[in-house]
Amino acid sequence: MSGRARLTVCAVVASMLAAAALLPLTDNSTWYGKALLLVLLQSAVGAGCRRVPLARPLTVLVQALVSLVALTAMFSSQQALGGLLPGPQALQQLGQVVQQGITDVSNYSIPAPVSPGIRLLLVGGVTVVALVVDAMAVTYTSAAPAGLPLLALYSVAAGLDSGSAAWLYFLLAAAGYLLLLLAEGRDRMSRWGRVFSSGPPPGSFGGSSPFAQSGSTPVRGARRIGVLALGIALVAPAALPSLGGGLLDTSGHGGGIGRGGGSVNLVAALQDNLNQPSNSEVLTYSTTAKPASGMYLRIAALDKFDGTQWVPSNLPTEALPAQLPRPQGMAADVKYTTATTRVRVDDSYVQDMLPLPFPATSVQTTGAWKYQPEGRMLVGTHGQTAAGQHYTVTSMEVDPTAQQLAQAPKATGRIAEQYEQVPDSLPAIVKQTALRETKGATNDYQRAVDLQNYFTSGQFVYNTQAKAGTGVDAIARFLQTKEGFCVHFAFTMAAMARTLHIPARVAIGFTPGSPTADADGLMTVGLKDAHAWPELYFEGIGWTRFEPTPYRGSAPDYTQTTTPSGTSGDQDVAPHTSAPATTDTPTPTQSCEPGTASDSSTCAQQALPASSGSGGGFGGGRAALVVLAALLVLLLPTTPLLWRSRLRRRRLGGGGDRTEGLALAAWREVVDTGWDYGIPPDGSETPRRAMARLVRDGRLTGEPAASAARLATAVEQTLYAADPRPATGLAGDVHRVHQGLKAGTNRRGRLRAAVLPRSAARIGWGLAARWTASTGRARAAGQRLAAPVRNLGGLLRGKAAREAP
Repeated sequence: MSGRARLTVCAVVASMLAAAALLPLTDNSTWYGKALLLVLLQSAVGAGCRRVPLARPLTVLVQALVSLVALTAMFSSQQALGGLLPGPQALQQLGQVVQQGITDVSNYSIPAPVSPGIRLLLVGGVTVVALVVDAMAVTYTSAAPAGLPLLALYSVAAGLDSGSAAWLYFLLAAAGYLLLLLAEGRDRMSRWGRVFSSGPPPGSFGGSSPFAQSGSTPVRGARRIGVLALGIALVAPAALPSLGGGLLDTSGHGGGIGRGGGSVNLVAALQDNLNQPSNSEVLTYSTTAKPASGMYLRIAALDKFDGTQWVPSNLPTEALPAQLPRPQGMAADVKYTTATTRVRVDDSYVQDMLPLPFPATSVQTTGAWKYQPEGRMLVGTHGQTAAGQHYTVTSMEVDPTAQQLAQAPKATGRIAEQYEQVPDSLPAIVKQTALRETKGATNDYQRAVDLQNYFTSGQFVYNTQAKAGTGVDAIARFLQTKEGFCVHFAFTMAAMARTLHIPARVAIGFTPGSPTADADGLMTVGLKDAHAWPELYFEGIGWTRFEPTPYRGSAPDYTQTTTPSGTSGDQDVAPHTSAPATTDTPTPTQSCEPGTASDSSTCAQQALPASSGSGGGFGGGRAALVVLAALLVLLLPTTPLLWRSRLRRRRLGGGGDRTEGLALAAWREVVDTGWDYGIPPDGSETPRRAMARLVRDGRLTGEPAASAARLATAVEQTLYAADPRPATGLAGDVHRVHQGLKAGTNRRGRLRAAVLPRSAARIGWGLAARWTASTGRARAAGQRLAAPVRNLGGLLRGKAAREAP
């Protein structure tokens, strides 16, 4: 096996060993095999391109294009041209899957189920890192900096999960990186490694070139780089927060509900909690509602569907009024009874929205709470949460008749415009199924009940182990497999209702729970009672609950029949006139917090707080730390470039100033510039001899050569003349020499001199000199402190000898 082939194989091994740190983040490892196949494919393509050979940038481009084609075939083959080529529709689909993956990452807890979005993020991320590693280590023959993307991958994974096996994944990543360094070979390593290798201290270029040392210098440089990178890998995860709630817990974004030490998110992570072995208590309540089995405790309304997720709209909040306004769209002649509910929330339930019966008319509570009129939600501000809250809610038990619902006119205006929207990407099967199942209905009420009956008729299986998802593909898959849990039923019925031009949204909260064993009339609600259900809007009645999920909760009485009873009985058949709705137009000046811009999507979605239990949360600020740490790791290669640019500006900052120090500063700059372009300095040479060698080896002619001669003369004048003449224009001379060296070097040499200047070795020399000086001072100070003790010891020993018999 050739050296280049060996290096290609080691690059693959190093990338996949570093990617192993991501395995604990998911509940299965099927994505790892797909990532391995992609990495092997792009490495093989790279090996073929280098054998042709193609230009190095073109080699990397071909690898990237082949990887994109493979990702398209894996994740959007139906939209691809010929099932393979990434056309516009395929790229749009990939973007939607990535968007869904970002949402899932925000909502799932570790270990997260491998949804299509999470799978694409994992496979695509590992592929990109492997491409960078292959380009650095193999294509551009610089294995040492290839450790930086490996370090970034490991550090982010280790920062998200700090389990007991973290040390094993560190050893795997470290072994892969060291294997890559060893495989590069002495020749390739020497060209890069000598930038950081040891040499004589600054200013003492005595003897031969600092690079004319033993052959072990490059190896020592590589070893030091490896030790530095591995040291950073050990320190970086310690500075990153461990994961608490979701895979990237963004304080609840996504419309979820949470509990310290075990957060729930009904949009995506609800599945994890429904499968828990125990039903941890969230709250208890007593109510005058009869029966209590119909007391759903509602937290939030998700009314915006963009094709990838359901979220609350960006609507304002206002101060909590003593009496809440009449429910939106509810006419005065709709019958209802009043219920009073007293709720006690467990101390561990640190979600920032209050569970309330719907529709509540008043809430007596303490703390910093805001009211969101559109969704009739109570949102905590200034860190207010529901933990330990005791509050009393007065609510309506609305009891519309089937006749009232059947005679409700079509919604118009803002309600129809906002709540009947469906994304263009919604599969046709959703509307087709809705039309098929409601073809005999003559009004929206009958259509809504037909949809509910379609889901509860026995065709669908309630299964909490079903594949989760909230986007358009998940809805289409649910209609085909007919297997899912409350999230699938609620989101699918709401989407189907919208295709029939029935305003719909999704509510999240809790089912009524169950009676306690030791107290009459007291109900207990646990995490496994978390639930999602659709709400449909009927003009004159308002937002109305439906229950399409079988075996969960209870269907309202008004949904039990689709046949209105005409004019007989006690049902109200009077025409409806909507009461004034004070919530139709929220005051635009209201907000989540006084004096801040409104963003109720943020207000309504702050539902996955930092865990109060072990593990800690991973909020937005800490997520920023992860990103910042990764960026810092990736920016490490720019350190020599930035240092060199700053040093050049400092040396030549005087321009044409006639100062004696400028000649020496210009001399040092031109010597280091020659060093950057592969002409090492030699402290044993005179200035004139050194410049002659620079002109010869750098192939300088014309003005650059004349400038080099003038610099040598200026230095000789400064060092040896009894009355040195001030020199002018030295900065320009340095610039011309620089341009001459640059013109006489190929593109690779110019890039090397700019990005990885060899003279950056002075950084290490300077640090070594400071360390030696500081240790020398400490040693001298210790000796001075110890001297009196030694003198006293000598006096005591002499006295004892004299007094001895």
